[in-house]
Amino acid sequence: MTEPGPAGVPSGSALAAAVADLTAEIAALHADRARRRLLDLATGALSAQLSIPPDEAADHLVHLAVSTGLGAVDTAADIVNAAAGAHVVEVPEGRPGALSDARRARRGMAATLASDSVGEALDTLLEGGLGPLGVRSVFLWRRTETGCLELVGQAGASRPEASHWQWVPPECGGPLHRALQGGLPVWLPDGQEKGGEPMGARGPPRLPGADPNGARVLFPIRRAGGTAGLLLAAWEGPVSLDEGMRREFADLAEPAGRVVDWARDEEDGPRGLSAVLDLLEQPAAIIATTGPGREVVEYVNAAARRAVGEVHDPVGRPAAQVFPYSHEGLVRLITAAAGGGGPQFAPALPQDGPAPESGSMAHVKVLALARERAAVVWDTVDTSPVLVRVLGRLARIAWFEDDLMTGRSRWSPKAYAIFGLGTEADPLPLRMLGPRVHAEDEDDLKQLLAALTERREGAQAQVRVTRPDGGVRRLRIAAEPVLTQGVLTGVAGVYQDVTAQHHTELALSASFDRLTAAQAEAEMRNQVVLRLQQALQPESPPLETLPGLEIAARYRPALAEYRVGGDWYDVHPLPCGRVLVSVGDIAGHGIDAATAMTALRNALHGLAFTGAAPGQLMGWLNEVTLSAPGQPTATAVCALYDPGAGVVRWTTAGHLPPLLVRDGRGRFLEPPHTVLLGALPGAVYADRTTKVRPGDFLLFYTDGLVERRHEGLDESLAVLRRAAERLGAERTDELADLLMAEVSGDTDDDTSLVVLRVC
Repeated sequence: MTEPGPAGVPSGSALAAAVADLTAEIAALHADRARRRLLDLATGALSAQLSIPPDEAADHLVHLAVSTGLGAVDTAADIVNAAAGAHVVEVPEGRPGALSDARRARRGMAATLASDSVGEALDTLLEGGLGPLGVRSVFLWRRTETGCLELVGQAGASRPEASHWQWVPPECGGPLHRALQGGLPVWLPDGQEKGGEPMGARGPPRLPGADPNGARVLFPIRRAGGTAGLLLAAWEGPVSLDEGMRREFADLAEPAGRVVDWARDEEDGPRGLSAVLDLLEQPAAIIATTGPGREVVEYVNAAARRAVGEVHDPVGRPAAQVFPYSHEGLVRLITAAAGGGGPQFAPALPQDGPAPESGSMAHVKVLALARERAAVVWDTVDTSPVLVRVLGRLARIAWFEDDLMTGRSRWSPKAYAIFGLGTEADPLPLRMLGPRVHAEDEDDLKQLLAALTERREGAQAQVRVTRPDGGVRRLRIAAEPVLTQGVLTGVAGVYQDVTAQHHTELALSASFDRLTAAQAEAEMRNQVVLRLQQALQPESPPLETLPGLEIAARYRPALAEYRVGGDWYDVHPLPCGRVLVSVGDIAGHGIDAATAMTALRNALHGLAFTGAAPGQLMGWLNEVTLSAPGQPTATAVCALYDPGAGVVRWTTAGHLPPLLVRDGRGRFLEPPHTVLLGALPGAVYADRTTKVRPGDFLLFYTDGLVERRHEGLDESLAVLRRAAERLGAERTDELADLLMAEVSGDTDDDTSLVVLRVC
């Protein structure tokens, strides 16, 4: 006997072979869509980072893939991960063809987002993303307006288990709602909450999953600043959910937020149709069937609220309470529509028997929606409004009807404008749109027509249509088959022009990718600068004792990372017996200032070994500054202490004057009149000589210590002088610490301080 093939067809038949071929083709198309999505994201990231057109970015991506030997998809995954700031795990040595965790995660995310439905997205998430981590089943709930958890999809679980967890009211409490309210992931390596009862110890399991002791993760879905739902992943047996596993799981769970959004779109429930039904002049409601004989009102528009005015707050109530006289007839219409009978009509409900005028429904129309919901539109007066005519009033939405028996079609006026046709033109039936549809979208249109005419079920598709004037519009088509006594007699639906929405999404996506890349670049730049400056200027250098001196130096970085500056200090004994002391400040902030500071500090340090006087050293340093890349400017003070003569010979280049503290009284030394380093070629710097004696303190500093936005320089310097006098420290390290704690400017600049005490 021949083994059965797909859908029970004998495997040897031509039909089975055709079904198998089509199944493989569909799988290949889905894989190609995921691949194209990932390549497009990487191209956008390269275009933003390199400021080049998208076509050049695509060529650059191919060049990178060829040069690295990774392949285009893996290279694209690395680029998108880098732009998103994700941690890229290296491929194990000796396995050049293996995927790193980060690449696999990015490819899995792209495949999930390229899915056509919620169910397919969750299957893809489990198979290509979470499955390799050992996950055996996933459940995804969305949070309703009443705080209930509604299961929108699952993968890897049985139907009875999924049915059991379809609804989780907030009154149940439990770990699911605690995770939802906490808004943070809950990691359960052995499936148990700390301090909680073992799962399944009393009554039904407290969490989904086949193995009560299997690891679980409860992952809240964040959307628009709030918690929109919950993702649960279950393993078989305990698992060590270490930091690496948690980071990878969080990356893979990212598309779940989009899947929750799709679920709302697919169900066409209160969040999908409400904006449309609110515009209707006649009453409209959405009714959900939660079980046999359990119909619940999920939504009513303003007209329906007036029509059922005797019922307070109808949303959330059983339909039998809201429509007591019409309930039986409504259930029959909803059941027929959900069973494949297409849209249902009734001239009046109840159909027989007396009913009060306020409880009757006229011209009732019922349309089956996804996820066991139905839209109900009726009238309370003797008129006959048509739902599709009301939809035609909406901007960028038009209705159409194709009569398959007569071959005639009808369009609302908006449809002519969408297709760029005059109202005198003949409407095009849906099946005749093929020549106007973009070649890449023809399969989507064919699948829509197959669903309507072959499977006789409602469906939707998004295609690009070329108008006679050459313009291209992106349309979303939602349609339902019209059945008469079980026979397909027509197709009815709506066209929605989503071109503007699509362009907006592309612009937002490009802006987000560009912003993400810029943030990553800025963070990397700041980290490089901070590490460079910390290496050159340690915050707490060790106390040094040099010939005839006791010295302490302090450095305080800028308050904001992006304000990293170019302060430097240097204290070093020279072969001639003197001691070099220098303090300087490069104009500007960032990596350019830090690198220029390094160059000048090292140059002055080396020049001092010539034994030249401070004025000569400063003149040479000025020429070095003029020849430096970017031609920076800087202020500096250079001093040489001679312990044998007891003198300090010094000069400045536009720098703040040193402070001498003697016998508890301070005074600022009068500096020579000099210019900034790098301001003027051939500048001459004069020396000053100051006689010092044991017990004297001499302070060298940068402007970050004293400058204040709303005070003059003299007043700011006076604050430093009074503090040095008042503190009365006896050791340099003590005085340096006290000054850094009590004296501070308010310009958020970095600060250097060198304190000398003559021994």
